[in-house]
Amino acid sequence: MMGRHGARSAGGFTLVELVMVIVITGIIAVSIAIFFRPAVESYFDSRRRADLSGTADTALRRMVREVRRAVPNSVRMPNDQCFEFVPSRMGGLYRQAVDIVNAGSDALDTTGPDDAFDVLSPLALAPAAGDFVVIGNQVADDVYSGATRAAIQQWQTPPAPGGDAVGVGRIRLAAATQFPAAYNGGRFFIVDQNERSVFFECRGAGEVGGEGTGELVRIVRDFNGAAPAACPGAGGVRLAGRVAACEFVYDPAATEQFGFVWMRVELLEAGERVALAFGVHVSNVP
Repeated sequence: MMGRHGARSAGGFTLVELVMVIVITGIIAVSIAIFFRPAVESYFDSRRRADLSGTADTALRRMVREVRRAVPNSVRMPNDQCFEFVPSRMGGLYRQAVDIVNAGSDALDTTGPDDAFDVLSPLALAPAAGDFVVIGNQVADDVYSGATRAAIQQWQTPPAPGGDAVGVGRIRLAAATQFPAAYNGGRFFIVDQNERSVFFECRGAGEVGGEGTGELVRIVRDFNGAAPAACPGAGGVRLAGRVAACEFVYDPAATEQFGFVWMRVELLEAGERVALAFGVHVSNVP
Protein backbone atom coordinates (compact mmCIF):
# COMPACT_ATOMS: atom_id res chain seq x y z
CA MET A 1 0.00 0.00 0.00
CA MET A 2 2.76 2.40 0.88
CA GLY A 3 4.51 1.66 -2.36
CA ARG A 4 1.35 2.38 -4.33
CA HIS A 5 0.79 5.69 -2.49
CA GLY A 6 4.39 6.67 -3.04
CA ALA A 7 4.14 6.02 -6.79
CA ARG A 8 0.93 8.06 -6.95
CA SER A 9 2.55 10.98 -5.15
CA ALA A 10 5.53 10.91 -7.48
CA GLY A 11 3.21 11.51 -10.43
CA GLY A 12 2.07 14.99 -9.20
CA PHE A 13 3.75 18.41 -9.00
CA THR A 14 5.58 19.80 -6.06
CA LEU A 15 4.97 23.33 -4.78
CA VAL A 16 8.36 24.39 -6.06
CA GLU A 17 7.54 23.16 -9.54
CA LEU A 18 4.23 25.02 -9.55
CA VAL A 19 5.93 28.22 -8.44
CA MET A 20 8.52 27.82 -11.18
CA VAL A 21 5.79 27.33 -13.79
CA ILE A 22 4.02 30.48 -12.57
CA VAL A 23 7.25 32.47 -12.67
CA ILE A 24 8.15 31.25 -16.16
CA THR A 25 4.63 31.93 -17.41
CA GLY A 26 4.84 35.44 -15.97
CA ILE A 27 8.16 36.03 -17.69
CA ILE A 28 6.73 34.87 -21.01
CA ALA A 29 3.65 37.09 -20.56
CA VAL A 30 5.81 40.11 -19.75
CA SER A 31 8.03 39.37 -22.75
CA ILE A 32 4.99 39.22 -25.00
CA ALA A 33 3.68 42.49 -23.56
CA ILE A 34 7.03 44.21 -23.94
CA PHE A 35 8.26 42.86 -27.25
CA PHE A 36 5.40 41.39 -29.24
CA ARG A 37 2.45 43.67 -28.44
CA PRO A 38 4.13 46.84 -29.81
CA ALA A 39 5.01 44.92 -32.97
CA VAL A 40 1.41 43.78 -33.38
CA GLU A 41 0.08 47.26 -32.67
CA SER A 42 2.60 48.73 -35.12
CA TYR A 43 1.37 46.32 -37.78
CA PHE A 44 -2.25 47.33 -37.32
CA ASP A 45 -1.31 51.04 -37.18
CA SER A 46 0.60 50.66 -40.46
CA ARG A 47 -2.32 48.86 -42.01
CA ARG A 48 -4.68 51.58 -40.81
CA ARG A 49 -2.47 54.31 -42.28
CA ALA A 50 -2.28 52.41 -45.57
CA ASP A 51 -6.08 52.10 -45.68
CA LEU A 52 -6.51 55.81 -44.92
CA SER A 53 -3.91 56.74 -47.55
CA GLY A 54 -5.63 54.56 -50.12
CA THR A 55 -9.02 56.09 -49.36
CA ALA A 56 -7.73 59.65 -49.57
CA ASP A 57 -5.71 58.95 -52.71
CA THR A 58 -8.63 57.29 -54.49
CA ALA A 59 -11.01 60.14 -53.61
CA LEU A 60 -8.61 62.90 -54.68
CA ARG A 61 -7.64 61.18 -57.92
CA ARG A 62 -11.29 60.82 -58.84
CA MET A 63 -11.84 64.50 -58.11
CA VAL A 64 -8.84 65.44 -60.25
CA ARG A 65 -10.12 63.37 -63.19
CA GLU A 66 -13.53 65.01 -63.02
CA VAL A 67 -12.28 68.57 -62.53
CA ARG A 68 -10.12 68.21 -65.65
CA ARG A 69 -13.38 67.76 -67.59
CA ALA A 70 -14.91 70.98 -66.26
CA VAL A 71 -16.50 73.32 -68.80
CA PRO A 72 -14.20 76.37 -69.07
CA ASN A 73 -14.86 79.00 -66.39
CA SER A 74 -17.54 76.89 -64.70
CA VAL A 75 -15.84 76.37 -61.31
CA ARG A 76 -17.62 78.16 -58.45
CA MET A 77 -16.42 78.03 -54.84
CA PRO A 78 -18.59 79.50 -52.07
CA ASN A 79 -15.97 78.67 -49.41
CA ASP A 80 -12.95 76.45 -48.81
CA GLN A 81 -15.09 73.42 -47.90
CA CYS A 82 -16.75 72.83 -51.28
CA PHE A 83 -16.73 73.75 -54.95
CA GLU A 84 -19.01 73.30 -57.94
CA PHE A 85 -18.39 72.83 -61.66
CA VAL A 86 -20.13 71.68 -64.83
CA PRO A 87 -18.53 68.46 -66.15
CA SER A 88 -18.25 68.05 -69.90
CA ARG A 89 -18.78 64.65 -71.45
CA MET A 90 -16.83 65.53 -74.60
CA GLY A 91 -16.16 68.43 -76.92
CA GLY A 92 -15.09 69.40 -80.42
CA LEU A 93 -15.01 72.10 -83.08
CA TYR A 94 -18.02 73.64 -84.82
CA ARG A 95 -18.17 75.16 -88.29
CA GLN A 96 -17.63 78.91 -88.12
CA ALA A 97 -18.09 79.79 -91.80
CA VAL A 98 -20.00 78.41 -94.79
CA ASP A 99 -18.10 75.90 -96.90
CA ILE A 100 -17.60 77.67 -100.25
CA VAL A 101 -16.64 74.41 -102.01
CA ASN A 102 -19.21 71.91 -100.77
CA ALA A 103 -22.93 72.58 -100.71
CA GLY A 104 -25.13 71.87 -97.72
CA SER A 105 -22.87 73.14 -94.92
CA ASP A 106 -24.34 74.77 -91.82
CA ALA A 107 -22.12 77.19 -89.90
CA LEU A 108 -23.00 78.48 -86.43
CA ASP A 109 -24.23 82.05 -86.65
CA THR A 110 -23.27 83.94 -83.47
CA THR A 111 -24.79 87.22 -84.69
CA GLY A 112 -28.31 85.96 -83.92
CA PRO A 113 -30.28 82.90 -82.77
CA ASP A 114 -29.33 79.70 -84.58
CA ASP A 115 -30.78 76.21 -84.19
CA ALA A 116 -28.12 73.99 -85.84
CA PHE A 117 -24.44 73.78 -86.75
CA ASP A 118 -21.97 71.33 -88.30
CA VAL A 119 -19.47 69.46 -86.14
CA LEU A 120 -16.02 69.25 -87.71
CA SER A 121 -14.11 67.04 -85.27
CA PRO A 122 -14.75 63.35 -84.50
CA LEU A 123 -16.62 62.67 -81.26
CA ALA A 124 -16.11 59.68 -78.97
CA LEU A 125 -19.87 59.38 -78.49
CA ALA A 126 -22.82 60.83 -80.33
CA PRO A 127 -24.61 63.56 -78.34
CA ALA A 128 -27.99 62.40 -77.08
CA ALA A 129 -31.27 64.27 -77.25
CA GLY A 130 -31.60 66.18 -73.99
CA ASP A 131 -27.87 66.72 -73.52
CA PHE A 132 -26.57 70.28 -73.57
CA VAL A 133 -24.07 72.09 -75.76
CA VAL A 134 -22.00 74.92 -74.27
CA ILE A 135 -20.25 77.53 -76.38
CA GLY A 136 -18.27 80.61 -75.40
CA ASN A 137 -18.58 80.37 -71.63
CA GLN A 138 -16.44 83.14 -70.14
CA VAL A 139 -18.30 83.83 -66.89
CA ALA A 140 -19.03 81.03 -64.42
CA ASP A 141 -22.68 81.92 -63.82
CA ASP A 142 -23.51 82.04 -67.55
CA VAL A 143 -23.42 78.29 -68.14
CA TYR A 144 -25.63 77.75 -65.10
CA SER A 145 -28.16 80.43 -66.06
CA GLY A 146 -28.33 79.25 -69.68
CA ALA A 147 -26.67 82.21 -71.39
CA THR A 148 -24.05 79.97 -73.02
CA ARG A 149 -25.82 76.62 -73.29
CA ALA A 150 -28.71 75.05 -75.18
CA ALA A 151 -30.49 71.71 -75.11
CA ILE A 152 -29.82 69.30 -77.97
CA GLN A 153 -32.81 68.05 -79.93
CA GLN A 154 -31.07 65.75 -82.41
CA TRP A 155 -27.72 64.52 -83.66
CA GLN A 156 -27.60 64.06 -87.44
CA THR A 157 -24.86 62.14 -89.21
CA PRO A 158 -23.80 62.29 -92.88
CA PRO A 159 -25.06 62.04 -95.49
CA ALA A 160 -28.25 63.54 -94.00
CA PRO A 161 -26.80 66.99 -93.19
CA GLY A 162 -25.07 67.35 -96.56
CA GLY A 163 -22.50 64.62 -96.94
CA ASP A 164 -19.15 63.67 -95.49
CA ALA A 165 -17.49 66.71 -97.03
CA VAL A 166 -19.18 69.20 -94.69
CA GLY A 167 -18.37 67.52 -91.34
CA VAL A 168 -18.84 64.48 -89.16
CA GLY A 169 -22.34 65.43 -88.12
CA ARG A 170 -24.77 68.18 -87.22
CA ILE A 171 -26.18 69.22 -83.85
CA ARG A 172 -29.75 70.44 -83.98
CA LEU A 173 -30.94 72.42 -80.97
CA ALA A 174 -34.28 72.23 -79.23
CA ALA A 175 -34.61 76.01 -79.54
CA ALA A 176 -32.75 78.64 -81.54
CA THR A 177 -30.05 80.14 -79.33
CA GLN A 178 -27.59 82.99 -79.78
CA PHE A 179 -24.18 82.02 -78.44
CA PRO A 180 -21.41 84.54 -77.75
CA ALA A 181 -18.68 84.76 -80.37
CA ALA A 182 -16.07 84.24 -77.63
CA TYR A 183 -13.01 82.18 -78.50
CA ASN A 184 -12.14 82.18 -82.19
CA GLY A 185 -11.15 78.50 -82.14
CA GLY A 186 -14.78 77.44 -82.55
CA ARG A 187 -14.96 75.05 -79.60
CA PHE A 188 -18.06 73.50 -78.06
CA PHE A 189 -18.62 71.21 -75.07
CA ILE A 190 -21.28 68.58 -74.45
CA VAL A 191 -22.80 68.27 -70.97
CA ASP A 192 -24.62 65.10 -69.96
CA GLN A 193 -28.27 65.75 -69.12
CA ASN A 194 -27.90 63.46 -66.09
CA GLU A 195 -24.86 65.29 -64.67
CA ARG A 196 -25.53 68.96 -65.19
CA SER A 197 -23.65 70.22 -62.15
CA VAL A 198 -21.33 68.49 -59.67
CA PHE A 199 -20.43 69.59 -56.15
CA PHE A 200 -17.56 68.18 -54.08
CA GLU A 201 -18.15 68.95 -50.43
CA CYS A 202 -16.23 68.33 -47.22
CA ARG A 203 -19.03 67.97 -44.68
CA GLY A 204 -18.75 67.96 -40.88
CA ALA A 205 -14.95 67.84 -40.80
CA GLY A 206 -13.42 67.70 -37.32
CA GLU A 207 -12.02 65.24 -34.81
CA VAL A 208 -13.20 63.70 -31.56
CA GLY A 209 -11.25 61.14 -29.52
CA GLY A 210 -8.75 60.47 -32.27
CA GLU A 211 -11.43 59.91 -34.93
CA GLY A 212 -12.33 62.10 -37.90
CA THR A 213 -15.97 63.16 -37.81
CA GLY A 214 -16.56 64.33 -41.38
CA GLU A 215 -17.04 62.96 -44.87
CA LEU A 216 -16.15 63.90 -48.42
CA VAL A 217 -19.16 63.68 -50.75
CA ARG A 218 -20.00 64.10 -54.42
CA ILE A 219 -23.34 65.74 -55.20
CA VAL A 220 -25.05 65.87 -58.58
CA ARG A 221 -27.68 68.56 -59.02
CA ASP A 222 -29.46 70.73 -61.59
CA PHE A 223 -28.19 74.02 -62.98
CA ASN A 224 -28.58 76.95 -60.61
CA GLY A 225 -28.10 80.39 -62.12
CA ALA A 226 -27.41 82.05 -58.78
CA ALA A 227 -23.90 81.62 -57.45
CA PRO A 228 -23.97 79.36 -54.36
CA ALA A 229 -23.60 81.22 -51.08
CA ALA A 230 -22.94 78.03 -49.09
CA CYS A 231 -22.24 74.32 -49.54
CA PRO A 232 -25.27 72.07 -50.22
CA GLY A 233 -25.06 70.46 -46.77
CA ALA A 234 -27.14 67.38 -47.64
CA GLY A 235 -27.32 64.47 -50.07
CA GLY A 236 -24.58 63.09 -52.24
CA VAL A 237 -22.44 59.96 -52.47
CA ARG A 238 -19.66 59.44 -49.95
CA LEU A 239 -16.12 59.32 -51.32
CA ALA A 240 -14.32 59.19 -47.96
CA GLY A 241 -15.16 59.06 -44.28
CA ARG A 242 -13.16 59.80 -41.09
CA VAL A 243 -12.42 63.28 -42.46
CA ALA A 244 -10.69 65.51 -39.92
CA ALA A 245 -10.03 68.48 -42.21
CA CYS A 246 -10.39 69.65 -45.82
CA GLU A 247 -9.38 72.68 -47.80
CA PHE A 248 -10.15 73.67 -51.39
CA VAL A 249 -8.63 76.66 -53.18
CA TYR A 250 -9.42 77.91 -56.68
CA ASP A 251 -7.36 80.43 -58.66
CA PRO A 252 -9.21 81.18 -61.93
CA ALA A 253 -6.20 82.93 -63.47
CA ALA A 254 -3.25 80.82 -62.36
CA THR A 255 -1.86 81.09 -65.91
CA GLU A 256 -3.00 82.88 -69.06
CA GLN A 257 -5.29 80.04 -70.12
CA PHE A 258 -5.65 77.83 -67.07
CA GLY A 259 -7.17 78.05 -63.63
CA PHE A 260 -5.87 75.94 -60.76
CA VAL A 261 -7.79 73.92 -58.16
CA TRP A 262 -5.91 72.81 -55.03
CA MET A 263 -7.44 70.10 -52.82
CA ARG A 264 -6.28 68.88 -49.43
CA VAL A 265 -7.93 66.11 -47.36
CA GLU A 266 -6.93 64.90 -43.90
CA LEU A 267 -8.25 61.58 -42.54
CA LEU A 268 -8.02 60.42 -38.91
CA GLU A 269 -8.80 57.00 -37.42
CA ALA A 270 -7.78 55.59 -34.03
CA GLY A 271 -5.21 58.36 -33.67
CA GLU A 272 -3.59 57.64 -37.05
CA ARG A 273 -3.56 60.70 -39.31
CA VAL A 274 -3.04 60.91 -43.06
CA ALA A 275 -3.06 64.12 -45.12
CA LEU A 276 -2.89 64.28 -48.93
CA ALA A 277 -2.99 67.24 -51.30
CA PHE A 278 -3.52 67.30 -55.07
CA GLY A 279 -3.57 70.15 -57.56
CA VAL A 280 -5.13 70.23 -61.01
CA HIS A 281 -5.12 72.77 -63.84
CA VAL A 282 -8.46 73.64 -65.43
CA SER A 283 -8.61 74.92 -68.98
CA ASN A 284 -10.50 78.22 -69.03
CA VAL A 285 -10.29 78.80 -72.78
CA PRO A 286 -13.95 78.93 -73.88
